[in-house]
Amino acid sequence: MIQEKSCSEEVILAQIQEMCVIFLRECPSGALHLHEFKRIFGVQSSSPEESLFLETIFRSFDTNQDNTLDFIEYVAALNLILRGSLEDRLKWSFKMYDRDGNGKLDRKEVKSLIRILHKIKLQKTEVSLTPSQICDRIFELVDNNNDGEITLSEFMEGAQKDEWLIDLLNLDVQTSSWVIQNCRKLP
Repeated sequence: MIQEKSCSEEVILAQIQEMCVIFLRECPSGALHLHEFKRIFGVQSSSPEESLFLETIFRSFDTNQDNTLDFIEYVAALNLILRGSLEDRLKWSFKMYDRDGNGKLDRKEVKSLIRILHKIKLQKTEVSLTPSQICDRIFELVDNNNDGEITLSEFMEGAQKDEWLIDLLNLDVQTSSWVIQNCRKLP
């Protein structure tokens, strides 16, 4: 078991190193702009929803909000996506969903993201609920005090205790395979 974990970590470290080489090749200036980020992950000609989703991801990693990812932000993003714990990835997801930055998710924010995920990923699965129904179900499961907003603690607790919700969030939280797959599209 320990040997398996070590081998797995070596593979992940090798993938991070490969993506860092790509960063340095694609961005010799040391600054990765949104259009370059999209190109690296093969999203130039994708749907508007996938483009918006990638913009949201980009902005969540642009910690100094200068509209670029420097090498440190890029490595931190890769480390979170490829090696981060479930708790760390859920915190990141919450931050990404919290578009107005007030520390709470309202129905508008959740519904907006569910619509994007629905068009990108949920259509390919056997989910029979509409984005509005999914949003309602999330609020039923997670909004403990029924105030119409989800706090970080409600989000973390709800995401970890309900199998349906964790499966839904895994569409976003388990982005490592998506990152690796799309990064390999590069010439």
